[in-house]
Amino acid sequence: MKLDNATVLITGANRGIGLAFARQALERGARRVYAAARDPRQVTLPGVEPLRLDVTRAEDVAAAAQRCGDVTLLINNAGVAEFGGFLGEDAEASARRQMEVNYFGPLRLSRVFAPVLAANGGGALLNVLSVASWVHGMGLQVYGATKSAAWALTNGLRHELRAQGTQVLALHMGFVDTDLTSAIDAPKSDADDIVRRALDALETGQEEVLADDFTRAVRQGLSAEPGIYLQPR
Repeated sequence: MKLDNATVLITGANRGIGLAFARQALERGARRVYAAARDPRQVTLPGVEPLRLDVTRAEDVAAAAQRCGDVTLLINNAGVAEFGGFLGEDAEASARRQMEVNYFGPLRLSRVFAPVLAANGGGALLNVLSVASWVHGMGLQVYGATKSAAWALTNGLRHELRAQGTQVLALHMGFVDTDLTSAIDAPKSDADDIVRRALDALETGQEEVLADDFTRAVRQGLSAEPGIYLQPR
């Protein structure tokens, strides 16, 4: 799918990777960019249309579909990350909070916008995932489970939406230098570089993009003996 003359909706577009997606969509010739955020006053990028959208609220999602009936590309970018393992005191509550955003959010948006994309010729759906879809550690085990669920969702949507001509792209990457990872002491990629690779993959018709060296190594390690996911982190 080409960005030129596309109409794009990006969740969590007020900062970080979402902001980079909005900026580069405009640079690549998108006709309209809806920049969605819980508080649209935080959307300050010139040239976009701020959109109030909390992905955990079904009524917000329905209202977005009503307003944005011209969308040809949906980017499910909004996400949260909380530190914690599965045996922590707050593990269940944390899992519910993160699943609401990282899994049920993309599910809600995809279900509501699938008919919109079909009506506009098929278009594309891009889900922002993570290397944590495959390996869990560094105190982000519960977060990783939500990204594993989002990966499964993406794979299933790809098959369900193929008949209507909708391209589904999964974006995997390691840590990116954004507010979300500010408390993590680890090598980080630049958000603009990650988004550039994702949009290049989208425009060349790919279904999955491994956006950094670490992610490519992990993906290859899934089939190793023993699998990379069995190694302590």
